Amino acid sequence: MAFTRATGKHRRPSRMQRTTARAAGVAALTTTGVVGTLASPALAAEAAAEQTGLTPVITIGDSVAEQIDAQAVAQQQAADEAAAKKKAEEAARKEAAEAAKKAREAKERAAREAERKRLNTFVSPISGSYVSTSYQAGGAVWSSGSHTGIDFHASSGTSVRSVGMGTVVEAGWGGAYGNQIVIKMHDGTYTQYGHLSSIAVSVGQSVTPGQQIGLSGATGNVTGAHLHFEARTTAEYGSDIDPAAYLRSHGVNV
Repeated sequence: MAFTRATGKHRRPSRMQRTTARAAGVAALTTTGVVGTLASPALAAEAAAEQTGLTPVITIGDSVAEQIDAQAVAQQQAADEAAAKKKAEEAARKEAAEAAKKAREAKERAAREAERKRLNTFVSPISGSYVSTSYQAGGAVWSSGSHTGIDFHASSGTSVRSVGMGTVVEAGWGGAYGNQIVIKMHDGTYTQYGHLSSIAVSVGQSVTPGQQIGLSGATGNVTGAHLHFEARTTAEYGSDIDPAAYLRSHGVNV
C-alpha cells in the first residue's frame, strides 16, 4: 500500500521551522534580559543545540517557554505598577503643594485683615483715664468762652498715645496749648494733643493707633497737669467738633 505525504494547510510544521521560531523568540527575550534571569540548569535541561545542516539552533521545551512568558508578564506588570506608583506620588505632591499654597494664602489674608483692623482701630489718648473737663464747658479761663476740647486726667509724664492712624502735621509750641501735636487722621479729620511735657514725634511722621507720641504735662495756659484733646475738621483752631462723640463713633468708650 502506498502512503502519500501530508500537504497543504494540514501539513505539520517541520522540526526545522519549530526550532527556528523558538530560536528567534529566545534571541528576542535575551536582548530584554528575560532569558538571563532564568536559572541556567532549567535552560540547560531543556535546551540543546540542534544541527540542521544549515545553522545550529536552540530547541526550548514548553515549560521553559512558559517560564519566559510568565517572567515577561511579571516584568511588565511590575513596570506598570511602578509607573502607577510614580503617578500617584506626583499627584500627592501636587495636592500637598496646592494645599500648602492655599494655607499660605489664607494666612496672608488673615494677617492683612488683622493689620487692617488694627490700623482702623481707635484708642483713648490716655490709657485707663477719664474725662475731667467736658467739651464746651464754660468759663473765663478759655479765650473762646468755652472749652474747645476735653481734658483727660493725667499726672505729668503720663504716656500720651495717638488715638488712631495718621500723619503728624504739627509738633511743637502752640501758645496757650503749650507743647502740642496735631495729627491728620486716615479719615481726613484731625486730632490735637496739648499741654505736653515732651514730644516724641516730628512733622511728617506716620503714627499708628496706640503709639506713644509724647508725655502729658502742664505747659501753656493751665492750672495743673492734664491732657487737652481736641477733634477737628481742619488742623486750625476753631474747627473743633465734639471729641467725646468723635471717639465714641470710633468705638472708644469715654
